[in-house]
Amino acid sequence: MNYLASVGSYAIMIREVFKKPTKWRIMKSLIFKEIDELIFSSLGIIIFISFFIGAVVAIQTALNLTNPLIPRDLIGFATRQSVILEFAPTFVSIIMAGKVGSYITSSIGTMRVTEQIDALEVMGVNSLNYLVFPKIIAMLFYPFAIAISMYVGIFGGWMAGVFGGFLTSEDFITGLQSDFVPFHIAYAFVKTLIFAFAIATIPSFHGFYMRGGALEVGKASTTAFVWTSVVIIILNYILTQLLLG
Repeated sequence: MNYLASVGSYAIMIREVFKKPTKWRIMKSLIFKEIDELIFSSLGIIIFISFFIGAVVAIQTALNLTNPLIPRDLIGFATRQSVILEFAPTFVSIIMAGKVGSYITSSIGTMRVTEQIDALEVMGVNSLNYLVFPKIIAMLFYPFAIAISMYVGIFGGWMAGVFGGFLTSEDFITGLQSDFVPFHIAYAFVKTLIFAFAIATIPSFHGFYMRGGALEVGKASTTAFVWTSVVIIILNYILTQLLLG
């Protein structure tokens, strides 16, 4: 019953976000601030994780190709498929649910605890639009970060494969180009946009509706991360069935 009530409250929150918009002059600065906080400040960890994920995929693929009849360019093919289809859009999104999601929940939750949200509402400001809408717009730039993740992940696989002596650069590039399906890129970006919406709104929900003090802010951040990760995994399954099934 509590679960259904939470889903209903979440739907109401999403509806209220788009009502009574804040003046564009103010909203513009809020959006740019959120783009910097949510996207640009996350590029470092995204690049770091993506490079080593690509490298590990390439090494594990190479170590499992024990049959000499299997061409070595399969390493490049497996790295491309793994990074583009799953690791970049899904695995990185779960990491972002922890980094970005906890920031969103704690920042909004702190405003709730210190009664800043109440002050906004007293002034006649739609607090949900003021706080959540800029985060949703900022996360529309999230596919840009995932595109970098794809490139860096594949580059990491190339580095590990070539400099690890598992295959030549030509073999890796041949595998990279083999049986390429452009729709897979579109599929990854569709997933990314939907995950971005979840990352922006679920932590906002937990931060906005939390009650208590500083301790509850930490608990709300943990709960938001867990639920965002669960939703991303479920959405990943549904979208894969719909788009690739």
